[in-house]
Amino acid sequence: MASALIISNLTQEWLESLRQWHLEYFFIPTTVITVATLLANPVLVSCIFLSRALRQETRYLLVANTLTADILYLILNMATIICNALRVPIPWLVCELVTAITVTTYCCAILTVTLMVVDTYAAVRWPLRYHDVLPPARTHRILVGVWVLAALYPFTLLIMMEMEKGNPHEVAFCLALISLGFFQVNNLEGVHIYFFVAALICALLIFVCYIQLYMVTRTHGIWHSRFSRARVTLLAHGVLLLLYFAPGFLFTLELFLFQEKAISQDVRVWISTVNMSVFMLLPRAFAPYLYGLRYREISKTLMQLLHQHRRLGQTTVS
Repeated sequence: MASALIISNLTQEWLESLRQWHLEYFFIPTTVITVATLLANPVLVSCIFLSRALRQETRYLLVANTLTADILYLILNMATIICNALRVPIPWLVCELVTAITVTTYCCAILTVTLMVVDTYAAVRWPLRYHDVLPPARTHRILVGVWVLAALYPFTLLIMMEMEKGNPHEVAFCLALISLGFFQVNNLEGVHIYFFVAALICALLIFVCYIQLYMVTRTHGIWHSRFSRARVTLLAHGVLLLLYFAPGFLFTLELFLFQEKAISQDVRVWISTVNMSVFMLLPRAFAPYLYGLRYREISKTLMQLLHQHRRLGQTTVS
């Protein structure tokens, strides 16, 4: 009962801060970014799986997995924001489940973009053995393992939270920060440390792979031109990786600040709202357009599918 009262008071204070600073207007950029991304992502995923050549290559399967994780994340995030904006009471179990799935999809995207860099390094470092080591069947098993690994920790927390007594039946405001932060304060210290260390390991692995890639290819002449394809690709992927990882590190900071009494509630609300409504959505907005434009095979397949659809439409009309 005490836990239910604490969570109720906390969500009520959070709502008051949102109203005081008129942060509901962040719903506008959230909607725009989400709609733009959900229009593009399914198209690219369909291109990859409809093309036999693309779905046989590891890098495109990794791209499809990243985009799929992003689609699920955006749908859950948008549904949560709509329910919060309409003040729809949400069962506590549903809120916990949505939090666990949302964290899983975000972690899966981070793990997959990390694997994309590792895959690029492996393809450049061992070009003759690459296809034998990573056939499509093995890539599928690796992706299943990525989803299981991404889901392991959040769903373990979900089970532990459900075992707690005195949880509320419904909440007026569902937020991953409140769910995980409240559990961290009352049961398990260091939830934020787990996310920080996991993200740091992935970031260091990416950094090492890029350094090794440069060392392997520096004598090939692909870095000499200032605007070479290699430089532009590295810059584009570097910016995208930064956009994926920065909100994750910011979320670990939010979890840390959640139990700091010296930090005002308004500061927490501002950081959480901006991070959830803008920063976490930016990489998902840029990813489909970056992959669609930078990967020639995907753009060619997309154009072929569009031409086929156009011819079919003309044939039907005639």
